[in-house]
Amino acid sequence: MDTAIDLPPVGLGTMGLDGDEGARAVETALRLGYRHLDTAQVYENEATVGAGLAAAAEAAEAGVVAREDVTVATKTWIDRLAPDDVRPSTGASLNRLGLDAVDLLYVHRPKGGYDPAGTLAAFDELVDDGLVGHVGVSNFERDELDGTIDLLDAPLAAHQTEYHPLFQRPALREHAVGHGYPLVAYSPLAGGRVREIEAVRAVAEKHDATPEAVSIAWLTDKEGVVTIPKASSERHLRANLAAADLDLDAEDHERIDGVEREEELFPE
Repeated sequence: MDTAIDLPPVGLGTMGLDGDEGARAVETALRLGYRHLDTAQVYENEATVGAGLAAAAEAAEAGVVAREDVTVATKTWIDRLAPDDVRPSTGASLNRLGLDAVDLLYVHRPKGGYDPAGTLAAFDELVDDGLVGHVGVSNFERDELDGTIDLLDAPLAAHQTEYHPLFQRPALREHAVGHGYPLVAYSPLAGGRVREIEAVRAVAEKHDATPEAVSIAWLTDKEGVVTIPKASSERHLRANLAAADLDLDAEDHERIDGVEREEELFPE
């Protein structure tokens, strides 16, 4: 697989999507044009994501969704990060996803069994063996990112972190841009709290848009940033995908960048 990864501005976060309804949401997202699916071992829904992907590939409009056009990402949970656990846990993820290889595999958090040298060497072996296309990390800080880049043989393909108007990570974005990998922003709608932020509401009113669309556009406008909002209904899936086309100006960005309230949804 290629050493570079090209992620679309808006992908699909799948935490909380499960069962037949979740699989239908994944299938619908792919039909609408989503080409980046994000899951994780700890979400316990890899089989759901795989079922949605398989259903989309088998749909009547065959050819609309080719497997090679979809980036499927999952994350190795902290209790499976010991070097000897990485390969079997990845094999189990592939079985649940129904795939021969996953495009992007993340270290979910640098905790638990994570041993930087040993764990990352195990990830490199998965790339060498064709089971993983790219290696990413999630919820790392700058010094941990530097260490990862030094230890990995494969290029660091992506860093996933919580990022929204109430939890802004400009230093992590600068690191991503400086090292040429995308920052994948999760929880871009701040768990629905973007509707409570005066600056976001004001920008939304100015553009006759929703606060959710503004928050997504604010992120995807930033160099090096893509995002993975979760949605299950076709209406919300369409709206999130279209939000990247909303044209915010410098004043809009300055207004949201200046939000002083801070709320982290998923602290360690």
